Amino acid sequence: MRDNGRMPRTVVVALDSFKGTIGAAAASEALSAGWRGEAGASDDVVVPRPMADGGEGTLDAFAAAVAGARRMPVAVTGPHGRPVDASWLLLPPTPADPHGIGVVELASTSGIELLGSPPELRPLDAGTRGFGQAIRAALDRGVSRLVLGIGSSASTDGGIGMLAELGARFADAAGRPIADGGRGLADLATVDLTGIRLLPAGRVIVLSDVTNPLLGDRGAAAVFGPQKGAGPDDITVLDDGLARLAALLPADPATPGAGAAGGTGFGLLAWGAQLVPGSAAVADLIGLDAAIAAADVVVTGEGSYDGQSAAGKVPAHVAAVAAASGTPAMLVAGRIAPDADATAFAASVSLTELAGSGEAAMADPAQWLRAAGAALAAR
Repeated sequence: MRDNGRMPRTVVVALDSFKGTIGAAAASEALSAGWRGEAGASDDVVVPRPMADGGEGTLDAFAAAVAGARRMPVAVTGPHGRPVDASWLLLPPTPADPHGIGVVELASTSGIELLGSPPELRPLDAGTRGFGQAIRAALDRGVSRLVLGIGSSASTDGGIGMLAELGARFADAAGRPIADGGRGLADLATVDLTGIRLLPAGRVIVLSDVTNPLLGDRGAAAVFGPQKGAGPDDITVLDDGLARLAALLPADPATPGAGAAGGTGFGLLAWGAQLVPGSAAVADLIGLDAAIAAADVVVTGEGSYDGQSAAGKVPAHVAAVAAASGTPAMLVAGRIAPDADATAFAASVSLTELAGSGEAAMADPAQWLRAAGAALAAR
């Protein structure tokens, strides 16, 4: 017992990345340090469990939360067509997965962040070959199961670059290979899947928080194409190309999530993978439920907590797990929007309010996350 009469607490810190500023693992560690530094909280047991939903920071979250996880370096072709030094993650063997689990992240192999800042967007020519090369490396290692995070894509190619690296062949009417990226889909006439790699014994699960179909007004090109530099004419070309692909691959383009990552979700469905909500799958794999059940409080958060955050985002999932176990949950976010419903949380802190402005908070997120940890510990 402390001098102030309060017993030490067990605190789980389960933050998502604060996109564009700090990753989930670094954010969770910064907040943990701030909590431990608060007077009266130094004896608390702080357990970082960084979270992700399949996008940027997924590898870091698993690496920080799973003992014995190993980064496996791999050289891939980036979305700009140039070499990229990346890695995939090998999780240790379990009785269910005796050869381990391979975790591969699209963001670090074919993601938009690889195009620089500001990004050199390539709406018609960026592709997913690097993602496929990393998946192939994990398969070559002999993993029992694959977990694929597909957020932060730079392309709208329907996953053809990825599938080509796994052995699929995409050709035009003359039998010639089509160009990489969404541009090549306009010439697509035939698909040959006879040489494609078999799925591992434990199958392939795909982490995504996107439920969009492949085609149409809610599809990959129309909704996400503009973020990747696509103008109105480009969107028409891309949607038409994806429709050609949909007619040739054995998957339903209307499946929720088929439009994720520029249609990479659809390509993975055609391979035989299963699309699952990212936050819930990551939580299961890192043992979040058990950690929260054994805790006195859990802190979660993300860069922007707004009216959409309740739809499958990390804070909403963590709050639901905490409620089920009777553990109080707290929220920290870069900003908390006026339309956000934070009633599920016992306390909340906005880095923007702590720092005085969004610009100040984004300039040094680790500093303000430490301040947020101290503020929440004091409550």
